Amino acid sequence: MSTRTASKGSVLVSGASIAGSAVAFWLHRYGFEVTVVEKSTGLRGGGYPIDVRGTAVEVARRMGILPRLRDAHIESRRMTFLNADGSEAAVLRPQAVTGGIEGHDVEVPRGDLTGLLYGAVRDEVEFVFDDSIDVLRDHAHGVDVTFRSGVRRSFDLVLGADGLHSRTRELVFGPERRFHHYLGYCFALFTMPNTAGLSHEVLLWNTPGRAAALYAVGDSDELHALLTFTHPEPPYEVLRDAGAQHDLVAATFAGDGWDIPAMVAALRDADDPFFDTVSQIRMPCWSSGRVALVGDAAHAPSFLTGQGTSLALVGAYLLAGSLAAHRDHTAAFAAYERDLRGFVELNQAQVGEGGAALFPTTAEALEQRNSRLRGLTTAPPGRGRAAHTALTLPDHRPHGPSSGVGGPHGDGAHVREAQAHGRYSG
Repeated sequence: MSTRTASKGSVLVSGASIAGSAVAFWLHRYGFEVTVVEKSTGLRGGGYPIDVRGTAVEVARRMGILPRLRDAHIESRRMTFLNADGSEAAVLRPQAVTGGIEGHDVEVPRGDLTGLLYGAVRDEVEFVFDDSIDVLRDHAHGVDVTFRSGVRRSFDLVLGADGLHSRTRELVFGPERRFHHYLGYCFALFTMPNTAGLSHEVLLWNTPGRAAALYAVGDSDELHALLTFTHPEPPYEVLRDAGAQHDLVAATFAGDGWDIPAMVAALRDADDPFFDTVSQIRMPCWSSGRVALVGDAAHAPSFLTGQGTSLALVGAYLLAGSLAAHRDHTAAFAAYERDLRGFVELNQAQVGEGGAALFPTTAEALEQRNSRLRGLTTAPPGRGRAAHTALTLPDHRPHGPSSGVGGPHGDGAHVREAQAHGRYSG
């Protein structure tokens, strides 16, 4: 059947986090019948604070969730960089380091954003928790899906929004290692007691090749903790073994001072540890047949850029708008990729700035980093990074079931400033 019937057709979205719930929101608005499948038993709460910046702020405004995001804004007031012995290297406003714009961009706990997105669509969209895609069969008239539970259903389209380690991507495009670009670091995230009474601030400790962060969200009695370190090759053998992960972290940070021993001990006792490599996903194409990818599944930029959430929100908006504006899914997927790829690549390229700024690997680079940071303390407030606002959103407006959304797609989506720097053509 056509992907553009009177009801626009049925879409299965794999993943109920940021990209998945956002694309479900827009697809429902444009008249699609949407099902979201999520392998977790329920919506995932908590999580490390995330940023919504630049173009993504406009997406949140158009969704109607921006006022509530602003209410949940963390408003970190201070970022303190520490030397290996715990002494201060520099103290700055966080925006000076991240490239955020104070008063415009927002930072919220990840669970707050996923909760807002889910709340915006849960009454209109079918959510299936504790299940996942096991088998996909893409054919001329749709996609036949067998779920892990054994249930079989058919959809017009399938969208993979299932993150860095996407099962949908593996089923359709092949093994993750084809697209996984390791950036040379591993990290562990967890929560630990806020025994130091930190408030609205981040402490970032560095020694060459290793770093630790303590993140105080408001006046909480818990801290978000991060331990990250360089590693020559991705340690695939420990990614599914929590004990081996802790052993690797403990061995790497053995002998370090400051609060590192307490953090390593807290990681061992944490009930929410998360360990992974710092990586990007780079693919030559984000769709195949009737299946397309969105968010980290398509183009994870890594946390070094701070742009994963923003790219997910913008990508969801453009993908849904493209499907609403084109009768043919092939044309829709092509338009989605044409409009978004330059923005993605520009933001993925920010990893150089992020890696160099936060986690230097040599003593010389660390001293150069600290000198730059001390210069930032006296610099005037910046206007944010051009990459964060480089894409202008098209204005998708429904005009009825047969006329598409916003007319021909692509007239309003373009990458600004990046073209002038020679990073984007199209």
